[in-house]
Amino acid sequence: MLIGYARVSTQEQNLDRQIDALIKYGVDPRNIYQEKITGTKINREQLNKMIDELRCGDTVIITDLTRVSRSTKDLLSIIDKIKEKEAAIKSIKDTWLDTTSDNPYNDFLLTVMSGLSQLERDLISQRTKEGLASAKARGRNGGRPNKQNENADIVEMLYKEGYKIVDIVKKTNLSRSTVYRILNNKKS
Repeated sequence: MLIGYARVSTQEQNLDRQIDALIKYGVDPRNIYQEKITGTKINREQLNKMIDELRCGDTVIITDLTRVSRSTKDLLSIIDKIKEKEAAIKSIKDTWLDTTSDNPYNDFLLTVMSGLSQLERDLISQRTKEGLASAKARGRNGGRPNKQNENADIVEMLYKEGYKIVDIVKKTNLSRSTVYRILNNKKS
């Protein structure tokens, strides 16, 4: 039986693309395990449940390697658990990830390619940290713009004109707590 696994890192992200790909591949939607949790967590409820419920002959289908693991060590451990259940795993995107046949080259490619994937993630992380440090040295901070600073003058003006908090929230698309925070900071 084909068993699907789909994962995104945050609650805001969407699983639709992965689910559509799994269904197109032939996975019954009722057999797709889904979760919204970072891939760096070892204890993932739906992944563990899926592995526990695997039966001999099942094949786990994932859209790509990063959905099941973020590190080589974790990936190899997960694959070992799947193999212990006498099941297999196959990636739609990463065609080298296919344990459905007993081919020593597949294990070799799995080890090499998962190592390269981890190297790529590590290099991206390193470049990001270097870029943030460089920007900080130039007086710029990374991250999301502060809505409070951007809208303080508008909120203060609307409040002075007699607008109610609820109306300021509607006009500025800010949260109620942000509006109160802006007004409290202006009083200080």
